[in-house]
Amino acid sequence: MDSEIKEEIPVHEEFILCCGVETQVLKCGPWTDLFNDQSASRPKLLIFIIPGNPGFSALYVPFAKALYSSVNRRFPVWVISHAGHILVPKDKKILTTSNDPNAQEIKDIYGLRGQVEHKLAFLRTHVPKEMKLVVIGHSIGSYFSLQILKHAPELPIIHSILLFPTIERMSESPNGRIATPLLCWLRYALYVSSYLLLKPCPEKIKSWLLGMALQRMNLQSEFSLLNVLEPFCLANAAYLGGQEMMEVVKRDNETIKEHLSKLTFYYGTIDAWCPKEYYEDIKKDFPEGDIRLCEKKIPHAFILRFYQEMAGMVADWLKDDLSKIEIGTQGNKD
Repeated sequence: MDSEIKEEIPVHEEFILCCGVETQVLKCGPWTDLFNDQSASRPKLLIFIIPGNPGFSALYVPFAKALYSSVNRRFPVWVISHAGHILVPKDKKILTTSNDPNAQEIKDIYGLRGQVEHKLAFLRTHVPKEMKLVVIGHSIGSYFSLQILKHAPELPIIHSILLFPTIERMSESPNGRIATPLLCWLRYALYVSSYLLLKPCPEKIKSWLLGMALQRMNLQSEFSLLNVLEPFCLANAAYLGGQEMMEVVKRDNETIKEHLSKLTFYYGTIDAWCPKEYYEDIKKDFPEGDIRLCEKKIPHAFILRFYQEMAGMVADWLKDDLSKIEIGTQGNKD
């Protein structure tokens, strides 16, 4: 099954300037330009994946391909990188949107609020406003997904799926207690050490180191992951992480209550970023919500080894929504 997914599903890599920042978008399926595709076969819905931190979109390709396959290749699945988490390779071109009203730079774009604005700007300028959306957020991407619902109610989001959602008390979680001093108090030491170690390192050596690491982990990537070893990207990931520890404290119950009917939460049982008690608390506050607890011991970083299982579950949760879209499309054709 894995080899079939890797070989047959087209993934288009695109680098754009979004809010003045280099951004990578990886697109599963034959539809690469939804604005200019006026054909009858243009899909009515886009599945949009927002990563965790670090926001390296290439890590989500196996999950995106598995999900695209699980929805029978009927709808495009796109993954966006976080602002500042990628640098465009020298041999790649950057595409710009000529009529982009959001092209001006956003204040603190590498921080929490800026990352939300970055995703909103992309959706408003690269996705037709009438196109239905399914937004899938992983980890801090779940926080961004809730913020998008809060700040852009005009977007036609029919379902938002929050996987291993870090939407509250991040610094109090087991991992948060370790990460907070590193990301908030020792951040500059991390910056300096990464620049001293990695900046002088030739690209060939970085590629070799990365290849060895992936081999040891028995992982493959069809798109470059060199940004994992770029000091600029690591510094921005650490900066975002520091803000997460300080600002993702109280769960946004108001937004959850307002949009509960279109939300699905999926919590892990072995997740040190959002422990089981967080699931129990939100389940108590929203007993009528679609709030699920993992029964398969899938880890927080599911994208590395459990992407197939996760894609199958997500596709199952979306079955009713997607069938309605298809029925509506068939009705229009008639």
